Order: sequence, then structure tokens, then C-alpha cells
Amino acid sequence: MNVTNLNNPSPDKRVGYIERLLPRRLKPYAALVRLDRPIGTWLLLWPCFWSLALVTNGMPDIRLCGIFALGALLMRSAGCVYNDIIDRKIDSKVQRTLSRPIASGQISVRNALLFLTALLAASCLLLILLNDLAIYLCIASLFLVFTYPLMKRITHWPQIFLGLTFNWGALVAWAAYDNSIGLPAVFLYIAGIFWTLGYDTIYALQDKAEDSIIGVKSSAIALGDKPNKWIGAFYALSTCFLCIAGLFSNAGWPLWIAISICAVHFLWQTWSLLPNNSNNCLLRFRSNAWVGAIIFFGILCSNIWN
Repeated sequence: MNVTNLNNPSPDKRVGYIERLLPRRLKPYAALVRLDRPIGTWLLLWPCFWSLALVTNGMPDIRLCGIFALGALLMRSAGCVYNDIIDRKIDSKVQRTLSRPIASGQISVRNALLFLTALLAASCLLLILLNDLAIYLCIASLFLVFTYPLMKRITHWPQIFLGLTFNWGALVAWAAYDNSIGLPAVFLYIAGIFWTLGYDTIYALQDKAEDSIIGVKSSAIALGDKPNKWIGAFYALSTCFLCIAGLFSNAGWPLWIAISICAVHFLWQTWSLLPNNSNNCLLRFRSNAWVGAIIFFGILCSNIWN
């Protein structure tokens, strides 16, 4: 019997425009990689774009932007497939995820593995367009990519490992342009880790009750009944490290305005968050795509007006 989530009593069967337009045979694969839910791709991409904007003084290399945009889409898709293969038994016990293609039997594990191989092969082709240091960093990231889905079985802090994984692109992007890892990139990476720790804890709140029953661990469970203050602390640390990255890169005033706007947005997320309301949590989680965009455009403008 499936566990019932009182705040989200039915499986997530939302179908987006892209999935509707695809042939019937491809629909499960589009759902598998969350093609109509690009928030994950944006959250993976923004740290890359932040780094590219800082290292190029506000004039990002269009070629590198294209490479990282496509890479983020491919690797996020591969991550979704791998995660759903590993979590297929867990997903079938959680109301929100039981309709996912592998958990529901729409896609076999064998076909999912073939699809994963194709996505990884396409990602590898992009590597030949980067310099050696960036390639080595991409290869090193695979350890994080393949271990993250296992962390929810080991620790109550899998969100930290997601942060380490999702923000690695800040280091790779800097290296791809400058053939080095500058201090601003390191501080962007740390800022991104705390940012991810905040927004993914919010995301995990949706499944907190069910996860507790089936034995899945998360920061949402570890932080107890009042996670708001902790999420606020994570966001505050993220803001601090964004400021440090700006200082070390001599960014101009538009970045400080952008960071201030995001700080206010973080306060809104924290104060208005209702941990036991799934829709409330999902809305605040998704709003973080705008955080990434605001910081990116703040970096662009800060270097233009610096």
C-alpha cells in the first residue's frame, strides 16, 4: 500500500506542452528527464553562468555559454534517469513520485540504462570543446554525480552532496575560460552549496512525512518541525559568500543591488514558508530560478558599469 501524503494526495501527473506534442512512444522519456520542468536545468546552469560572467568581466563567451547550456540540459537529464533507476523502489512508495516512468513500469530498467548511456555519450562529446583543466574537473564531478542518489540512504544531509554536485559548474566554467580556478569561482561554488542546501531542503519538505515512514533521509527530517530558521541561515551564508565573490572580483554596484534583491527574496521564502504545505514549498523552491537570473544579470551589469 502506498503512503498517502495529506498535502498532495494524488500522484504528480502534470503533463507539459513539450510532452503533449511528442509522439506517444517518446512521452515517457520526456517525463523521465523532466523535459517540461526545466527548474532543475536552470539551477544547474546558473552557477556556470555566474562564473562565466565574472571571469569575462561581464562579457561571457557565447560559445562557452552554449556549451554549458547544452551540458546542463544533458547532465540534468542523465542525473534524472540515474536517480530514477536507483530510486525506483522508493518512488513506487511515495505518492508524489509513483507515476514516474521507471517506478510505474512505463520504461524498463534496461531501456533506461540505454538512454542514460546515450545522454552520457552526448555529454562526453562536449568535453572535446573544452581545455584540459575543464575536462579533468568534469571527469572529477562524475564521482559526485553517481554517489549523490545514494546519500539519502546514508545521511540526513544528502542536500549537501547535491550542492557539491549542482554547483561544480562554477569551477568548470571559470577553468574553461581562464585555464585556472580563481578565488571568485571558489566563493561562488561555496555560495551555491548553501543556496542548494536551502532550496532543496524546501523541496524535500514535500515528502517529509512519507520519507520518515519508508526510511529515506533528508535535511527536511533532520531539521525537525521548524526548519525555517535553518533555511534562512543557509540562505544568509549563501548571500555572504556571493558578496565575497563580488569583492574578490571587484564587481560594481549593480551586483550589490542584485544580491540585496535576492536577500529580500530569501527572507520572503523563509518567512512565508509553510513546511506542511506541499504547494507552498513547491512554489518557493521554483522561485529560486529567479534568484539565479537576478545574480547573473547583476554580474553582467556590474561589469558594464564598473
